[in-house]
Amino acid sequence: MNARVYLAETSHEGLTATLFILVVLVTVGITFWASRQNQSAADYYAGGRSFTGPQNGLAVAGDYMSAASFLGISGAIALSGYDGFLYSIGFLVAWLVALLLIAELLRNSGRYTMADQLAYRMRQTPVRTAAAISTVVVSIFYLLAQMVGAGVLVTLLLGVTDESAKNLVIAAVGLLMVFYVTVGGMKGTTWVQIVKAVLLMAGTILITFLVLLHFNFNISDMLGAAVDKTGKPNFLDPGLKYGVSTTSKIDFLSLGIALVLGTAGLPHILIRFYTVPTSKTARGSVLWAIGLIGAFYLMTLVLGFGAAALLDTTSADSQVLASTGNLASPLLAEEVGGGAGSLGGAVLLAVIAAVAFATILAVVAGLTLTSASSVAHDLYANVIKKGTASEKEEVNVARVAAFVIGLVAILLAIPAKSLNIAFLVALAFAVAASANLPSLIYNLFWKRFNTRGAVWSIYGGLISSVGLVFFSPIVSGKGLDPTGKNLSLFPEGVDFSWFPLENPGIVSIPIGFLLGYLGTVTSKDTESQARFNELEVRALTGAGSEKVIRQ
Repeated sequence: MNARVYLAETSHEGLTATLFILVVLVTVGITFWASRQNQSAADYYAGGRSFTGPQNGLAVAGDYMSAASFLGISGAIALSGYDGFLYSIGFLVAWLVALLLIAELLRNSGRYTMADQLAYRMRQTPVRTAAAISTVVVSIFYLLAQMVGAGVLVTLLLGVTDESAKNLVIAAVGLLMVFYVTVGGMKGTTWVQIVKAVLLMAGTILITFLVLLHFNFNISDMLGAAVDKTGKPNFLDPGLKYGVSTTSKIDFLSLGIALVLGTAGLPHILIRFYTVPTSKTARGSVLWAIGLIGAFYLMTLVLGFGAAALLDTTSADSQVLASTGNLASPLLAEEVGGGAGSLGGAVLLAVIAAVAFATILAVVAGLTLTSASSVAHDLYANVIKKGTASEKEEVNVARVAAFVIGLVAILLAIPAKSLNIAFLVALAFAVAASANLPSLIYNLFWKRFNTRGAVWSIYGGLISSVGLVFFSPIVSGKGLDPTGKNLSLFPEGVDFSWFPLENPGIVSIPIGFLLGYLGTVTSKDTESQARFNELEVRALTGAGSEKVIRQ
C-alpha cells in the first residue's frame, strides 16, 4: 500500500470516527433536553401531543426511512436491478393504505398504543396481552435490520474485521437505543428522528446529484452503464431475482402484499399519530411524510442503479456483494467523491456513513419506545395492575422493558449479520400485516367483531407468519453466496426449511383475516357491538379522544 492511500484511509477512519461521535453527542444532547420536558405519561408516550403536522411528518419519515431504505433497498437495486426497484415501490404505495384507512381513525380512537384502539370495545386482558406480544415481536424483527446495518457500517468505515468487534458494535447500538428511550421518551425520540430525517434527505440529495452529474444528468446513460458493468443483459427487466422459477414469482407476490399492507400495521408508525393534537394534523403529517418518502425513494433508484454502474457488484471480492448489497450507498458516496484513497472520497464516505448511523440510532429508538410502551401501558398498567398503576410506575416499567427488549435485539442481531437488511424489514412488514392489520380493520369497520375474533386474528397471524419464517430458507438451507458467506441464519448443512417462500405474507395475511372472521362468528359475545357506535363516532369525529379510555 503506497503512502498516499494509507494516509487517506487513516484520515477516512479518523474522520468517520469523529463524525460518528459527533452524531452520538448531538442525539444525546437532544435526549437530555427532551427529558426535562417529560412531566407526565402523555409526555413520555406521546410527546404531550404537541407536534405540528410538518414536525410529525418529518418524524414519521425519519421513522420510516430506516437503514433498510438507505442501505438495503439501494443494495437490492444494485444487485437485482428492476426486481430490487420493486422494493421501493411497495414501501411507498403502502402509505396510501395507512392514509386512507388508518391514520385519522386511529388518532381519534386511541391514546398511547395500538391496543388502546382495539381494547376500547373489547375485554381488556386478552386483547391487550395479544396486542402487546405482537408489538414486541414486530419491533424486534425491525430492530434486527437496523442493528445489522450498524454492524455493516462500522465494519467498513472503521476497518473492523474481527467478529467480536462487530458484535461489540451491535451491542453498543443496542445500549444507545435503550438510553434514548429511558431518558428522552417520545419527545426525545421524535426530535432525534426529525434531525435524522433532515440529515438523511440532505445526504441522499447530495449523492444523487453527484451520481447524475457523473452521467451528465442522462439517466439513460446511467442505466446503460449499469447493464454493461454488471454484464447482465436483463438487468433492467423484471425477473432477474423473482422470475427464475414459479416459487420466486409467488415469493415476489408475497413480498408485495406484505409491503403494501404492512405499513398500516407497524406499531412504531401507528403510535406516531398519537403525538399530534388533532385528526386534521394527523392527516397533514401523513401527507408530509408521503411527500418526503416519495422523493427519497425516487432517489434510491439513482443510488441503486448508480452503484451498479460505478461499483463492482459481481466479482467474488466485491464489497457490495459480500455485504448482500448493504454497503452499496456508502461505497457509491466514496466513488463519486473521488474514489478509494482520495480525500474527497474519504470525506463523502464518512459523511454518508454518519448520516446512515444517525438513521439507525433514530429508528431503533422509536422501535424500542414502541415495544416498551406497549409492555408498560398494555401489559403492566391494564392487565397486571387493572388500571391502578400510577403514571410514574408505568413509565418506570417502560424503562425496564426497554432495557430487556434491547438485550433481546442484541442477542438476535449478532447471528443475523449476513442477511440483507431490506429483507429483514420485509419480514417485519409481513408479521405486522398478518397480526395487526386484520384486527385493526375489523375493529374499525365491522360491528360484530368481538374479543375472540381479535385474539384469534392477532395470535393466528403472528404464529403463522413467524412460524413460516422459521421454516423458510431465511433461517436454514439457503446455502452460500458467491463470496462463501452463509445466506441463512443457521450454518450450511443445517436444513429444516419445508416452507419454500422467503416472505410468508401471501399465506399468513389471509390466515390473520380468516381467523379474525372465524373467531367472531363462533363467539356469542355481543358486548363489543354495544360500543361500536360510540367507537365509530369517536373515530370519525375525534369526539372524546382526549378522555382516558375506560379501564
